Amino acid sequence: MTDTTSQLDSSAIGLDSAVPSAWSPTTWLAVISMAATSFALVSAEFLPAGLLTPMARDLGISEGTAGQVVTATASVGAVTALLSNVLIGKLNRKTVLVGLSALAIGSNLLAALATDFWLLLLGRAGLGVALSGFWALSVAVVARLVGTNATGRGMAIVTLGVSLATIAAPSMGALISDWLGWRAATGMTAGLAAVATLLQILSLPTLPASTSNSLSDVFRLTKRRTVQLGMLAILLLMTGHFAGSVYVRPFLEQVTLLDTGPIALALLGFGIAAVIGNVAGGRLADANIRMALAVTSVLMAFAALALVLWGAHSGIAFALVTLWGLAFGMAPVVLPTNLSRGAGDALEAAGSLMVVSFQVAISMGAVFGGYIVDHHGASGPLIITAVLAASTIALALLQPRS
Repeated sequence: MTDTTSQLDSSAIGLDSAVPSAWSPTTWLAVISMAATSFALVSAEFLPAGLLTPMARDLGISEGTAGQVVTATASVGAVTALLSNVLIGKLNRKTVLVGLSALAIGSNLLAALATDFWLLLLGRAGLGVALSGFWALSVAVVARLVGTNATGRGMAIVTLGVSLATIAAPSMGALISDWLGWRAATGMTAGLAAVATLLQILSLPTLPASTSNSLSDVFRLTKRRTVQLGMLAILLLMTGHFAGSVYVRPFLEQVTLLDTGPIALALLGFGIAAVIGNVAGGRLADANIRMALAVTSVLMAFAALALVLWGAHSGIAFALVTLWGLAFGMAPVVLPTNLSRGAGDALEAAGSLMVVSFQVAISMGAVFGGYIVDHHGASGPLIITAVLAASTIALALLQPRS
């Protein structure tokens, strides 16, 4: 069996080659190093959710001000994503990935040792650069490691780190903070990034740049119909998700009338289902990307609408929250794979557009969801989720057949 990683030094870089039926141990280790990096970066991104109170108290700021560390990460990430593949030029992509992980180590250490809010903000901004740079390169690198016909499967493994971090980071951060303090919890993420860096150094093959992107190349890509549809699918589905998912807990409290314990179990079910969705989304994306996008959209639209209609019944609410988690787990695999199918010759530029689309969707979802919940109650954001997810179904049908 030919090792796909051995093809990376050739001018073609294996992008058009058929994927082997089984990956070699070298390929597995390389993909796992990417998954470890996603886990380390996203753990650091979501960690403040469990640390805001002790962080604010220690730095002498309000919890609302402390919460802006998350905003700093996202806003810096959105700008960096647009420029990252332009700035790295002809640098070896392995060197870039290792450098981004090293930046994450330094940023997390700076945040852990910060003596005031501005140093903390600077550390979080550095994390935003590392996050956006990694995700902008992720699809292109995974395609080079496993072949374009297995990009969905490869991205499913990489984004598995996202699902695990989303589940573990806030709760583990809160526990470690209570035990050793918030600085120790933040320092822990530097340790995770160090492990990921070591894995990258040991397992990633050399990844010479196949192209040097300019900002005009990135914008030129937006003229392609398939790329436009791919970006629009991200904006619709993810804006809908983030508009509604933030308010699932208030919905369960106010409509389903659940206490804290059952709500925690429902959210745990959401997280476990998201992990399963990662795996299912990868396999379906490689088999039929149009079907994968349609299924993801249908599941999210149905779960959100059914919660509004029948969410007062606790058993039904549990099942529907879990179904929503399954759809959310599929989305980070299906959406980038869908976008990349329209830019097989420019995957790095497409990666920049993908990250920008996700960041804009997160921001719009937060704004729309907050406005709707204030004016129309806890069910309002879920209706937005259902409408936008249903709209994405139409986009799936417009996608060219793969």
